[in-house]
Amino acid sequence: MKITKLLMAAGLTAALLSAPAHAEERISIGTGGTGGLFYIIGAGMADIINKHMDGATARAEVTGASVENIRRVAAGQMTIGLSSSSTLYEASVGEGVFKEKLPVSAMAYLYPAVLQIAALDGSGIKTMADLAGKRINLGPPGSNSAVLGQRLLEAEGVFDAGKAQFLSYNEGTDALINGRVDAAVILAGAPTAAFIDLSTQQNMHLLSVDKDKVEGMIKKYPFYQLFDIPANTYKGQGETVVAINDPATLFTIGSVPADTVYGITRAIFQNLDELHGIHPQAKAITLETATHTPIALHPGAKRFFDEAGVK
Repeated sequence: MKITKLLMAAGLTAALLSAPAHAEERISIGTGGTGGLFYIIGAGMADIINKHMDGATARAEVTGASVENIRRVAAGQMTIGLSSSSTLYEASVGEGVFKEKLPVSAMAYLYPAVLQIAALDGSGIKTMADLAGKRINLGPPGSNSAVLGQRLLEAEGVFDAGKAQFLSYNEGTDALINGRVDAAVILAGAPTAAFIDLSTQQNMHLLSVDKDKVEGMIKKYPFYQLFDIPANTYKGQGETVVAINDPATLFTIGSVPADTVYGITRAIFQNLDELHGIHPQAKAITLETATHTPIALHPGAKRFFDEAGVK
């Protein structure tokens, strides 16, 4: 009897010693298509979390970007996500494509995200007005690129639902090269990978918005801003291009534990030098601007920024 008890105790001790002290916390990050900056930034954040947040494993997931990220994070399918400021605000108040308020919370303002519209040289498309009747890829279905792209084309008076395409960014640039669309739209920081690749294969140019025609749109949606893409951002871009800015924001939901959000925020913002090295646009992510979010910060993120002395 004593031998049996000793064997059972030894087995229990061995099991306890072989088990990990703490379960690994899995953090999934909603990003966007692989050709866009959301994915590049999200993957960089995942690497930083894996290196600098004890007991956590992070992974960037390819998605349809803002709208899908918000819905999946709100449903508990992902931990955090990247979104445009406009879409995040609309989700918080139940407007736009969202039929009800979702419990989203901001974690940090990231960087300007601008709607870039490219056409190939020799296409005859030089201005927004030239897009009338043309086949235009607006980005993945349900993405904020598609939402803002339609709003902009409507403001410019050239939106044609029958000609709109909803492909991923990489598929859109391939379709442009192959002549299956006449223009391609990407909402991301500039420069963005898909258009960098495009500019190495074809002579392309970006279209400037008509400031007078988009004035009403910006008044209706005040989270949008005019933004100048500097000359030489892309190969062959000889002059400044005027675009619409919809800043990128990192977000989560209120039910994610404050300690988890604090740990993620701390890992990212204490290692910005690593994040800045992954893409030129990532250098726009700073501690000083991080609290400039369209909705309230999650308590975990606020705790970190309060400790860092950021207002």
